[in-house]
Amino acid sequence: MPEHPPVVALTHLSKSFGAVRALHDVDLTVRRGEVHGLLGENGSGKSTLIKILSGFHTPDTGSGLAVNGRPVSFPLHPGKFRSLGMSFVHQDLGLVPSLSVVENLLVGDLASRRRWRLSWPRERRRAAETFASFGLGLDPRAQVADLRPSDRALLAIVRAVQEIRAHTADDGSDYGLLVLDEPTVFLPARDRDQLFVLIRRIAATRASILFVSHDLDEIRGITDRVTVLRDGVVRGTVETARASGEVLVEMIIGRRLQALPIERKRTATGAAVSITGLNGRYARGVSLTVHRGEVVGLTGLLGSGFEEIPYYVFGARRAFAGRLAIDGRTYDLRAMSPSRALEAGVALLPADRHHDGSVGSLSLGDNVTVPALRKYRSRIGLNRRRMRSDARRLLAQFDVRPPDPRSTYQSLSGGNQQKALLAKWLQTKPSLLLLHEPTQGVDIRARQQIFRLTRKAAAGDTAVVCVSTDYDQLAAVCDRVVVFGRGRVGRELTGAEVTKERIAEQCYRVAENPSGRHLDAGGDA
Repeated sequence: MPEHPPVVALTHLSKSFGAVRALHDVDLTVRRGEVHGLLGENGSGKSTLIKILSGFHTPDTGSGLAVNGRPVSFPLHPGKFRSLGMSFVHQDLGLVPSLSVVENLLVGDLASRRRWRLSWPRERRRAAETFASFGLGLDPRAQVADLRPSDRALLAIVRAVQEIRAHTADDGSDYGLLVLDEPTVFLPARDRDQLFVLIRRIAATRASILFVSHDLDEIRGITDRVTVLRDGVVRGTVETARASGEVLVEMIIGRRLQALPIERKRTATGAAVSITGLNGRYARGVSLTVHRGEVVGLTGLLGSGFEEIPYYVFGARRAFAGRLAIDGRTYDLRAMSPSRALEAGVALLPADRHHDGSVGSLSLGDNVTVPALRKYRSRIGLNRRRMRSDARRLLAQFDVRPPDPRSTYQSLSGGNQQKALLAKWLQTKPSLLLLHEPTQGVDIRARQQIFRLTRKAAAGDTAVVCVSTDYDQLAAVCDRVVVFGRGRVGRELTGAEVTKERIAEQCYRVAENPSGRHLDAGGDA
């Protein structure tokens, strides 16, 4: 049988922004029915490539594109990708929370075609049939605002596939391309498995997938081939099954990645920060002690209560009961608020940095100096010159690129955004630093930098709590790891026990036996 042309073939793709070259002579092909990974550090050119396909950027002269073997001329006008059988799902998913599931499913169709009459019962039936064809049980009547994050991602992907089907030929001569631009970045690890099942089902039909991610485990688990960009240049395309993690890392950063050395503390001697009797939506009677100078990890299966702890302690959510003892003072967590937490020396880096940790439209200078505004007050307002000077020093100290206080926060890559938020909080020299998924959506190099900054904060006499479902991260940075089950502390791992495999094992063991009774260090329950 004749070989089918690629669904999408990019040739000699280049893009410059003034003197800055974002992409140079990039060749990329996505075959029919494959899941093709796109890897690279922040700033490697991945986002520029995606924006060219979506029509947001126009490439340099000489760049080529063919879809299903047919040449397509640049520039692509915004929205042109739909008629070419391409659809995109980004980190923000593009859903309207105030609308129902079926309304979100139809919104693209309603915008592109005139439909004077709608039978909502019929549309809900069609939606339910569509979800069932993908093995999903989404309720068409549900409000998107009430859905779990994983279900929102599933809905966005199904909607994108429906858009592709609406613009590809029924005779099988055309195949579509679904571009997934890090849609899993704010999802717990366990929820991603359901998305991967859906992705495999899509790949078994008439769509190909370009899957953009920083997560090597995701790339190796879901893709057939992977292309690596570094400094805007393709460093290679390999079959995923034949490429080890070490090989991919070396392609991404241009050298072998050195493991972060960590000497775990056998005994903690610094002043203690204690949480006692904490009750919340899932948390039940949680008591923890964290010493200054150590990093303690909190983890468990999704819904086991560990993920609530930092928000109750910081006062971002109202606890049902509990007390915090820090620096010789005791606080009732039922009355805790973010302003009181800051006064007590508590800082929080939330999991969703875009919605909960920053103001994207404000400058970097404004974002990083917010906790210290008092010292910039003058008779005529804020001393902006001093704010910019201090912000520039902080950004350079934490290797935020570019270290320009005038840049907007939202213009930075994920890794640089996260380092800016660490700079924001660590300048306050907190007694307790709460981190929730601190390396979510950042590249490999920034991940290592965040690990080092976390350990440096502990060495500077801060008590650090790292809340995460990333077992590699916990093993790399923590002195102790506390595993939760059904809202309670079930197991504490120390010393040589703090490994990825051991943490994962205990998460499932504790879920079955949250009391911890009859669980020994290595035997069965």
